[in-house]
Amino acid sequence: MAGSLLRSGVRRFPWLCNVLLYGGLFAAGDAAQQLWRRRRRGQPPDWTQTRRVALVALAFHGNFSYVWLRALERALPGRRPPAVLGKVLCDQLLGAPVAVLAFYTGMSILQRKEDIFSDCKKKFWNTYKTGLMYWPFVQLSNFILVPVYLRTAYTGLCGFVWATFICFSQQSGDGTAKSAFMWLQREKVNADEESSEK
Repeated sequence: MAGSLLRSGVRRFPWLCNVLLYGGLFAAGDAAQQLWRRRRRGQPPDWTQTRRVALVALAFHGNFSYVWLRALERALPGRRPPAVLGKVLCDQLLGAPVAVLAFYTGMSILQRKEDIFSDCKKKFWNTYKTGLMYWPFVQLSNFILVPVYLRTAYTGLCGFVWATFICFSQQSGDGTAKSAFMWLQREKVNADEESSEK
């Protein structure tokens, strides 16, 4: 019942539903990484940070994704391999850099940083390269399997995983997968030490 209601809502109001789903899932990714990161230190989540992420995701990323994915489909229609590979290539060479720049800059503006491009300068290339290990596979499945009217929502669903990474990077990482994995490893070691002490 809920699935059919969601599908009919997305068909009837595709822009609104896709953008809201995308923004909600992206913000949930930030909340998840904060809950995971901060609970170990006994700190409460920074819900102001999550609201900033939601604002950037709703104001820019959800809308950009909606328009961008439809433009790619118009420029390279269909699911034949040349069209799909062309869409993935365009997405990674043109769309991905815009999305990374918008995230770091948007967050810096909302955090009222002196130099709104500071995070971009420090983390852009690392984040972009890390994204190249994830997003081409997501978009390949997106362009082959997902109907056009659900592509932004699907990107938002996969964006939940990405948001946990990029929000971690924006707050305390350097934009590399290595920094996130090192942090996870430290968390595991700390948890193992605590359980052995008990």
